[in-house]
Amino acid sequence: MSDFPLPNHSMDLSGEVALVTGATSGLGWRFARVLASVGAKVVVTGRRVERLDELTELIRADGGEALPLPLDMTSSDSILDVVEKATSELGLLTILVNNAGIPDAQLAHKMSIDLIDRVIDTNLRGPFILTCEVGRRLIEAKRPGRIVNISSVGGFHYAGGGAALYSVTKAGIARMSDALAVEWSRNHINVNCIAPGGFHSEMMDGMIERLGDITKGFPRKRLGDPAQLDSTLLYLCAPSSECVTGATIVVDDGQGPR
Repeated sequence: MSDFPLPNHSMDLSGEVALVTGATSGLGWRFARVLASVGAKVVVTGRRVERLDELTELIRADGGEALPLPLDMTSSDSILDVVEKATSELGLLTILVNNAGIPDAQLAHKMSIDLIDRVIDTNLRGPFILTCEVGRRLIEAKRPGRIVNISSVGGFHYAGGGAALYSVTKAGIARMSDALAVEWSRNHINVNCIAPGGFHSEMMDGMIERLGDITKGFPRKRLGDPAQLDSTLLYLCAPSSECVTGATIVVDDGQGPR
């Protein structure tokens, strides 16, 4: 006989404290609202303070709890400061969603050193530092945790039109998930990854403006709605995915090659 309920599918995150990076728009904006809607206290982070305040007000109006904290993913000091402030105000971070990312949108040989640094720092180095800091605190407290890293189908396929470094960093995010899942399994910290295809966001809108309507080449001729990622995010953050770690879930509406 199992001690788990039938079916074992609870999405209740009451008592959890979640931090979402890149929450000022797009997927991160949605992720923060979703986690708050099922009971988590949510730390919303990003560079645009006015957008963080707007999101916080929206979450509170819906009955949730949120804390806005400006965060620069290219700054180690900013990352460590945010974790300290979040922990001090809301308690130990038990859920982390590494969503922040920027595109490069240039051919590799035309990229400036400054752009290379910003893409790597925002998309890979910053998330690694943040994840390790959250993980360290969970291990010291002997508490379980859930870390969800947002990669991209672009991390597994690159057509050569510009954004090579974005592809490299998103592949790195997926590999980071694999490696830390192995290292922290004994600590009951689950590390997983979502690899979205094309979804409506500021980043995607900018890409379409530069490249034209890329959806014409998709089997279903459409971009995804961020709401269609809700179930995947909640599954990886919820108690019912306790045995799932080191997984990368592709959610691309059948857009990409396999």
